[in-house]
Amino acid sequence: MADPRPIQFGNGRELLDVLIRAGLIAVLVMSCFEIFKPFLSLMLWAVILAITLFPLNQRLAGWFGNRPGWSAVLLVIVGLACLIGPLSLLGTSVADSVRLGIQGFEDQVIEIPAPPLSVSDWPIIGAPLYKIWAHASGDLSWALSQVAPHLKGVSKTLLTQLAGIGSGILVFVLALIVGGVIMAKGETGHRTGVAIATRISGPQRGPQLAALCTATIRAVAQGVVGIAFIQMLLVGIGLVVMGVPAAGVLALLVLLLGITQLPILLITLPVVIYVFAHDGVGVSTIIFAIWTILAGLSDNVLKPLLLGRGVAVPMPVVLIGALGGMLTNGIIGLFIGPVLLAVGYELFMSWVAQPLVEDNPQPLAGQDHR
Repeated sequence: MADPRPIQFGNGRELLDVLIRAGLIAVLVMSCFEIFKPFLSLMLWAVILAITLFPLNQRLAGWFGNRPGWSAVLLVIVGLACLIGPLSLLGTSVADSVRLGIQGFEDQVIEIPAPPLSVSDWPIIGAPLYKIWAHASGDLSWALSQVAPHLKGVSKTLLTQLAGIGSGILVFVLALIVGGVIMAKGETGHRTGVAIATRISGPQRGPQLAALCTATIRAVAQGVVGIAFIQMLLVGIGLVVMGVPAAGVLALLVLLLGITQLPILLITLPVVIYVFAHDGVGVSTIIFAIWTILAGLSDNVLKPLLLGRGVAVPMPVVLIGALGGMLTNGIIGLFIGPVLLAVGYELFMSWVAQPLVEDNPQPLAGQDHR
């Protein structure tokens, strides 16, 4: 006999309502992300610049009668005036180096010098290295046929990243302008960030997480990326003025070494030796050598001023962020990658360090425990 009691649909209907709402929210979020995706790198870089420069903007605002908008405009103008010229020179140099390199490989006009006789006297590797080197210097097509299969994928990726330098410079300029707008409304942005973090992590952890993210962004952007960027500009200007071949590419290598915390002298010292060997000893070469070496050692002065602020981030995290960011987002990812990965690392470690909830919860009020 069938059960005459009516079937209850209440729980099923509530579950269906929840699933429909979650689905609609997911569709809305994905649609918004697809619309915002072309501007993601720009906005991330703008937020990083705004957070990094906000303390300086606050100091300048006092000179303008507590008007952060005017100080933000001044920072943007000064930043554009100081950066557009050097960045344009370096970008042009990189583009010319890539174009000449590709043309040289296609026309096979690149010359490999003959090896010195002393190479054959090196232990273990001397004789085979001398033989291969001499063969390559006499027959460039053979050398290209041997090296090309191994460098095909790497060269394609490298050329793709170098080709995006012009767009990266444009993104940086636009990000600086957008960052100025964000700095002008810095107090409102700070309250919004704290409110979002509070909504995600609760009233106790929210402000702490917002402060941790801010400190991490400033520490990495100022103490790692900022110092490397300054060194790249200083060394790059000297290379371009002196007419060193592939000056833009060498400047990018300086930037990469600076972010990965490797000595810049690995680039500057061979360049100085090359300039003395090519142009001889003179006033210009001596000034160039002093300028280049001091620029390469400038991190020893800048690190105590900038790196000590905020939180300490392990260098492997910064290295992985720099390389991964460059491979995924081009030259602009070289700046954004270390900052984002450092923030994620600090948030994860902060979550790991949280004390676990007690296994024995507190009794509820009015509950009888006899």
